[in-house]
Amino acid sequence: MWRTIRRHWLYCFSWLVTLKLVLVSLGAFVLKNVFAICKQVRKGRVVVFLVLGFIVLEVGWSFFYPNKGCPQQQIPVIVKRGMNVHQIARLLAENRVVDSPVRFVLVAKLMGASKRLHAGAYEFRSGSSNFDIVRKLRDGQVITVKVTIPEGLPATRIAAILQQRIDIDSARFVKEVMNPVMAQTLGIAASSLEGFLYPDTYYFYYGMDEKKVIHRLVNRFKQIYTEDFRQRAQELGMTQLQVVTLASIIQGEAMLDSELSYISAVYHNRLKRGLLLQADPTVQYLVKDGPRRLLKKDLTIDSPYNTYLYPGLPPGPINNPGVAAIRAALYPAKVGYLYFVARGDGSHVFSCTLQEHLRAKRKLDQIRRQVYRK
Repeated sequence: MWRTIRRHWLYCFSWLVTLKLVLVSLGAFVLKNVFAICKQVRKGRVVVFLVLGFIVLEVGWSFFYPNKGCPQQQIPVIVKRGMNVHQIARLLAENRVVDSPVRFVLVAKLMGASKRLHAGAYEFRSGSSNFDIVRKLRDGQVITVKVTIPEGLPATRIAAILQQRIDIDSARFVKEVMNPVMAQTLGIAASSLEGFLYPDTYYFYYGMDEKKVIHRLVNRFKQIYTEDFRQRAQELGMTQLQVVTLASIIQGEAMLDSELSYISAVYHNRLKRGLLLQADPTVQYLVKDGPRRLLKKDLTIDSPYNTYLYPGLPPGPINNPGVAAIRAALYPAKVGYLYFVARGDGSHVFSCTLQEHLRAKRKLDQIRRQVYRK
C-alpha cells in the first residue's frame, strides 16, 4: 500500500516539477532574448513561441488548476458500468465536479487512464483538480452505499431494492438465491436461500457482485441464528428450515411486535392439533399481482405453499424474517389461542374456540361496514 501511495505522490510531484521547470525556463528565455525575439517577428518565430507557451500553460492548467466550487463540499456521483471517458466527463460536468469536459478528457488521455476509469459510487471534493479526479476514478476509490432491507420481504423485492441502490442484476440475484448449489455452498440445509437473506442495514459497493451480496446477507443470518436458537429448535423437534419457515409466516401476519409470540402460539397450537394453518401470507406468496386483498378463488390455488389446502408448514420460507419473528417461532406465548382475525388497525383479536372467532369476525365485519358507509 505504501509503495502505491509513494508512487502516486512521486508521479504527481514529477509533473509539478516538470511544469515548474518548463514555466521558469520559458520565463527566463523570454527575459533573456526579448530583443532578439522582437527582431524575428517577421519570421514568425514569436508566433510559434507563443503557441508553444500557450500549449504548455493549457496543459498545466488542465491538470492542476482547481475546478470551481467550495472546497468543503463533497459531491456524490455514480459512474455506471459501461460508461466511456466522454460520458463520464459529461456526468462530472452536470454534477459540477469539473468545469470543462474537454479538459477532463485531455487529462485522462495524457495520464493513460481514459480506458481504465472504474464504475462505482464516488464522492469528489468540490474544487479538486482534474488530475486528482482522474486518479480517483483510475484507482477505483469508491465509497460504500447504505442499503436497508426491511423485514418480511421475499427475495424478488430485496433484489429490486438492491438493483435500485447498487445496480446489481436483479434477475441474476434471484437466480442465485434459488440455486440449491448456492444454498449448499453456504451451509444452508434448504433448496434455496429464501428466508436466509437477513433483513438489516448494510454498506455495499456500487455494482457489487451478486454472489458477494448474497454471502453478506446469509452470513448475517448465521450471526443472529445463535447456538441458543439451535438448542431451542431441537427441544421443539424442529429443523432450522422449519423454524425459519414458521418465522416467515409470523412475520407476514404481524404488524405489531407485541403480537408476534401470540401469532406464533396460534400456529404451534394448530400444528399440534393437526389443523390447517390457513395463513393468508402463504397464499399472498402465490399471488402474482400481490400483495393485495385475497379473493375466495385465491384460496383454491393448488400449491403446497397454500396452507388452506395442505396441512403442516409449507416447503420453505415465504419471505425473509427478522430476529424477533425467529425468536417468536421458537418461543410462542403460553396461551390456548387457535384463531385470530385482523381488527384493521394492525392489531388482531385472538380466540380459543371457533365460536369466539366467528363472533369476533362478525363484530369486526359490522364495524367495517359502518366505516365504509360513512
